[in-house]
Amino acid sequence: MSQKVHSMKKFINDPEKVVDEMLEGLLLAHPDQLKSVRADNRALVRADGPVKGKVAIATGGGSGHLPLFLGYVGKGMLNGVAVGDIFASPSSQQMLDVTRAIHGGEGVLYIYGNYGGDVMNFDMAAELADIEGIRVETVVATDDVASMPKGEEDKRRGVAGMFYLYKLAAAKAETGASLEEVKRIAEKANKNVRTMGVALSPCILPAVGRPTFEIGEGEMEIGMGIHGEPGIQRGQIESADDVAKSLISSILRDLPIQRGSDVSILINGLGATPLEELYIIYRAVHKLLEEKGINVYKRYIGEFATSMEMAGLSVSVLKLDDELKELLDAPFVTPFQVQV
Repeated sequence: MSQKVHSMKKFINDPEKVVDEMLEGLLLAHPDQLKSVRADNRALVRADGPVKGKVAIATGGGSGHLPLFLGYVGKGMLNGVAVGDIFASPSSQQMLDVTRAIHGGEGVLYIYGNYGGDVMNFDMAAELADIEGIRVETVVATDDVASMPKGEEDKRRGVAGMFYLYKLAAAKAETGASLEEVKRIAEKANKNVRTMGVALSPCILPAVGRPTFEIGEGEMEIGMGIHGEPGIQRGQIESADDVAKSLISSILRDLPIQRGSDVSILINGLGATPLEELYIIYRAVHKLLEEKGINVYKRYIGEFATSMEMAGLSVSVLKLDDELKELLDAPFVTPFQVQV
């Protein structure tokens, strides 16, 4: 099958300055919510921070995934974020600067995706923070079912389901809970959320100018990662109903959910898939769960973890209990999302 050659068409200036100019624009657009604590703007925190007497939550990762990671800093959500270049980890020093800036006296929880550079640099930042007397705990998101088989969950990637770890842990922190309790909630969320994605097209890194991978005109890839990591199955594009059934079936095989249970559903666009298609997928997911007697308590539909201009989507399912439902209902405000 012939492959389509993708040329780079982007609204940018200098390919090497995409992240810097994006951050400058973000700070100019949301001065009431965000502030920078480094000259290079690679460490952003809440404009009203640090919040004294509460556990602070930090995240970080490569750019190219908005609103992940830096889009979730705000009231009722995260306290700070370290920002890397596109698809590249931030440095341990940038992470440490965030940690210092957000510490309110009750410790800091790191929540981030399971990627080698992030793990190494966050661990180093935590060690340096400990030397300075700042208590740090860590929860690594591992919600991507396709990235490792059952039994090796700790090696899985963190993708769009990370939103739930942020949301629930932050809501717990707002109650004045201890660092141990906030960490427990993040771990509970991670244990109870699963994500499966599907890609239709590659993305193009500005500094490279060519696609990160190739996929045929009439093809899709189930399980592809947000950096273009290989999925588990490539084939012809299927109908929305069939795609939804495939994704949900994989999730429920990995995370069995009993009839009568409540869940939250997150339908995430990867950057170039219109909302119309996301709602068509949600329609199918809702009906599939309804047939199984599973109730959708809350749903989120939009862009939560993108991959530049990659076409595709992911479905996340969070299994709920009364504790998680109460935390999920708590209000938050960020530059990209509002829940009231």
